[in-house]
Amino acid sequence: MIKNIIFDFDGVIVDSEVLASKAFSKYFSKFDQSIKEEQFYKYAGKKTVEVIDLLSDKYKIENKEKFTNEIFDIVSEVYSKDLKLVDGAKDYIGKSDRNHFIGSNSNKDRILDGLKLVGLDKFFLSDQVYSFDMVKRPKPDPDIYLKVLNDNSLIREESVIIEDSGVGVKAATAAGVRVFGLTAGKHWHSDRDTNELFDNGALNVFSDYESLGKAIEEL
Repeated sequence: MIKNIIFDFDGVIVDSEVLASKAFSKYFSKFDQSIKEEQFYKYAGKKTVEVIDLLSDKYKIENKEKFTNEIFDIVSEVYSKDLKLVDGAKDYIGKSDRNHFIGSNSNKDRILDGLKLVGLDKFFLSDQVYSFDMVKRPKPDPDIYLKVLNDNSLIREESVIIEDSGVGVKAATAAGVRVFGLTAGKHWHSDRDTNELFDNGALNVFSDYESLGKAIEEL
């Protein structure tokens, strides 16, 4: 029986991965109008600073500090204006009587602010929120999930992790916890292959919270 659910945050609870892609697209469209948001969806699950490093190399950006500052300004603006819940998240979390935690590659202040923006702050207290700035290594290493387990004395067999990216699924698998993939976020467009999740260890992948909830009941 599952007593504990550990949620990733971006793309699982809030539909923010598409916003990060929107911010990168907005930045690069100043130089190349052919760049579309979908081109950045593959970076979902990674820390923004990691994506900045990758894009700096790809596009030969010399002033990475300026690039970083401009991207974070755009991300902050888009996030505060356009952040929405992933479809079905509030209904599922609000009705669930299990213990809930968040394990994310985002930083804690941003997660807490996001929860307030979408009206879910009453469902996750600060000590139920775990982020990359609380551990030595972010996902795909398992440190975040191991900290959630250890801090709260959770039993692995009574826990499940919900992830939307290969990076996150890999971290959950390395932590020894069963993990389901969720593709309800808008960054999971029709051309994106769910094998990204299966190949990294997801037990199954669901496109909505209703199907996900039924699968959790069966564990």
